[in-house]
Amino acid sequence: MTFQEAYHRGRTTLEKAGIETASYDAIRLFQHVFGLDRQSLILRGGEDCGCGLDRFQGLIRRRAAHEPLQYLLGQWEFMDFSLLVGEGVLIPREETELLVYTAAEALKKARTHWENPKRAPLVIDLCAGSGAVGLGISQLIPDAQVLCAELYPQAMYYLRENIRRTKKWNVQPIVLDVLDASSPALAAKKLEAAQGFDLIVSNPPYVTSREMEGLQAEVRWEPSTALNGGTDGLDFYKAIAKLWIPFLSGGGIAAVETGETQGPAVKTLWQEARMDHVETVQDFNNLDRVTLGTKKCQKG
Repeated sequence: MTFQEAYHRGRTTLEKAGIETASYDAIRLFQHVFGLDRQSLILRGGEDCGCGLDRFQGLIRRRAAHEPLQYLLGQWEFMDFSLLVGEGVLIPREETELLVYTAAEALKKARTHWENPKRAPLVIDLCAGSGAVGLGISQLIPDAQVLCAELYPQAMYYLRENIRRTKKWNVQPIVLDVLDASSPALAAKKLEAAQGFDLIVSNPPYVTSREMEGLQAEVRWEPSTALNGGTDGLDFYKAIAKLWIPFLSGGGIAAVETGETQGPAVKTLWQEARMDHVETVQDFNNLDRVTLGTKKCQKG
């Protein structure tokens, strides 16, 4: 079978399976197996595809069964770097880049008012998963000391590997349960944040229990522990407000990704936790996506 025939059969299989991005997915899998992009496929389409055919067809069958493309490729792009991903870890999404950029800009702005702006910022990424958020913050603020908190072993594997591969030596992984009342003190001790964290950032589980039942087929491959935010989807936001925001330094930032309808509820939680300048930022679809605020400085 030629390269051209293999690609077209793969694309047709995905189209029949109802994969909306069939053409894109087929060429990404084709390139993954054969090392040929679309232009190379045009130039070498008549050549025999050889021993890679079985592997390519196997990946096509798995994608037709709605296994995520990202898991099949084993990695996915986030910002300007690539992260290893697979079963057991949440797939990085473009919307989460907004969280990283928004949080980093807020921290840079806050830093200009520090007594010592040259001091390395202390950052904790809660529910870190693949490390996308923490590594993204490190990319934008290279001297930041970042602690990535993750509870589950499968996700922790990818977190450690992504830290190793990106060579962000100022990013540390730690096994922590974000919902455990003892975790903030442990994290502060690990990061030597005696005066508190300068930035708490998180893309926590926020899908409601009811919404979990209707997730699309691809999303159901991802770990429920990274998606299910409880009955109202707010379990982790409530925990961050109650347990973690008290460990922010005065003037510190708490920034979180939210579901498109959760901005007002999270904004209220932040305000009740004595946060100032609370705002919600919309994504490229004009949907609420990031809520952040600044902890009030103690007077006197």
